[in-house]
Amino acid sequence: MLKIGDFSKLTHVSVRMLRYYDNQGLLKPSYIDPVTGYRMYSADQVPELQKIVLLRDLNFGVAETTQLLQNWNNSYLTQSLHDKIRDIEEIIKIEQRRIEQIRSAIVHIAADKFDQYYNVTIKSIPSYPVISLRRKVSNHFDEGTLWSELMDFVHHEHIEFDRSSQNNVAIYHGDEHLDSGVDIEICLIVKRLGKNKGAFTYRMLENIDKMACMMVYGPYENIAGAYYSFANWLDKNHPYTMGSPSRQVTIIDHEDTDNPEEYLTEIQIPLIEV
Repeated sequence: MLKIGDFSKLTHVSVRMLRYYDNQGLLKPSYIDPVTGYRMYSADQVPELQKIVLLRDLNFGVAETTQLLQNWNNSYLTQSLHDKIRDIEEIIKIEQRRIEQIRSAIVHIAADKFDQYYNVTIKSIPSYPVISLRRKVSNHFDEGTLWSELMDFVHHEHIEFDRSSQNNVAIYHGDEHLDSGVDIEICLIVKRLGKNKGAFTYRMLENIDKMACMMVYGPYENIAGAYYSFANWLDKNHPYTMGSPSRQVTIIDHEDTDNPEEYLTEIQIPLIEV
């Protein structure tokens, strides 16, 4: 039996991490001295620890690691690794889009295009059936991850959805801006309502009698300018005040073009007459 310090030296895993793995239930000591409370490990625990370290380095979380350790066979492990590759590839895509947005922002700074004016139109938005996924995420860039999850679910469950160019609705819940955490609900229009499953929810999206709408051309950073333009519009149209939640409909994005300047997004903000 080895004390935790000696086991740490042997495996090159810090005492702090060994205690963490113990607390998370990933690797319990073989024995805990009832008098001193010392954690004792055996040499045959080294292979198990090596598996945990390998999975940690491959960016598997605690829950995923626990599941893999309980199902350690070639088939399950291979499938999990393929899933992890897919997840990482999606993250890379999101970061690549972020890089393009930064580059586009630099171009717009040079062209002094941040004070663009966006035309506001008022229209009625009907109610329609949707499949939605709602979650509080760290920031707006995480919206892409939600879409990936929703589309995987839709394809896996063979859900029939409207394939028009405007069937891509993001709803931003919350009455005030938060520095950390954004409550986002993403929706696809479906042919019919179905049975909820986990976080994936069927519902009728609310109809809005008066919705202020603005078409935003170009990269996503232009959206901030659209909201600024809407604020100016509100100042000049006093019967109205801003309602919530706002919506964003993606009409043309990276799935349709490689050029962010060709993106087309519709901003929708409910109006309240006062």
